[in-house]
Amino acid sequence: MSVQHDHHERTIVAPAIIAGVGVHTGQRVRLAVRPAAPGAGIVFVRTDITDRDNRIPVSGEAVVDARLNTMIQNAAGTRLSTIEHLMAAFCALGISNAVVEVDGPELPILDGSALQFVQLLDRAGFRPQQAPVRYIEILEPIRVTDGDKSAALLPCDRYEMRFEIDFPTPVIGNQVVDFVVDEATFRSEIMAARTFGFAHEVEALRQAGLARGGSLENAVVIDGDQILNPGGLRMEREFVKHKALDAIGDLYVLGAPLLGRYEGVKAGHAVNNLLVRALLANPQSWRETVRVPDMAMVG
Repeated sequence: MSVQHDHHERTIVAPAIIAGVGVHTGQRVRLAVRPAAPGAGIVFVRTDITDRDNRIPVSGEAVVDARLNTMIQNAAGTRLSTIEHLMAAFCALGISNAVVEVDGPELPILDGSALQFVQLLDRAGFRPQQAPVRYIEILEPIRVTDGDKSAALLPCDRYEMRFEIDFPTPVIGNQVVDFVVDEATFRSEIMAARTFGFAHEVEALRQAGLARGGSLENAVVIDGDQILNPGGLRMEREFVKHKALDAIGDLYVLGAPLLGRYEGVKAGHAVNNLLVRALLANPQSWRETVRVPDMAMVG
């Protein structure tokens, strides 16, 4: 499995289709990923919308609502929710260009992780393209805070991530993960980490008409000091690893992988989107480059 992807853009070889329910709407949706031309980026298409522009190219500016999930919208007001787990898979597998067709307002949650999206892309196969990968190289630190939540991007010669969470329940407590964001690490450590929530919050979301599709099939649910899922956790520190998975997806709306270090403390989609917007608002703090530093090839 090539992990550095020879620094060319990639797309998939053949279309691949998967179906499932949206976690918030509870609505069944069908999703198809199709190959796209070099330089096309990731474009989502709401195939159920026919009376206005239904194409939503992904960009930092397209993110409109990032409270419970990452939602994007185009100029015509066409919206799509919960793109972050698929976006994380695209980033980690080096997919620069793809068209994603979905026939509803939200991507399927599947098992609450990126595992089935990675399996979907593996089935589709990968094809290198002529264009070199463009990286976003962080030149100066960018930091955002919101109360006790914070996120930063720091200069680094590769894409690294550190995430820390702290929850008063003994089931979670303080957890830290610090890793290089590459395909091998994503596959072995991150992709299967599921989203999580607290029983009382799930109930409150349901009252608000959300989380209709949420269940123990697609989330780790905590009640007091116990995990309600019959199988327990899939891995050590699954909670913080899922937050890292989300952050990888949230940052990939920039349309290019990072050469930089992300550090998040208690950050969620909203803080990650603030960070994306802060980066875009400070053009002196980064540059686009196709130059890849030698990965410690000295000695």
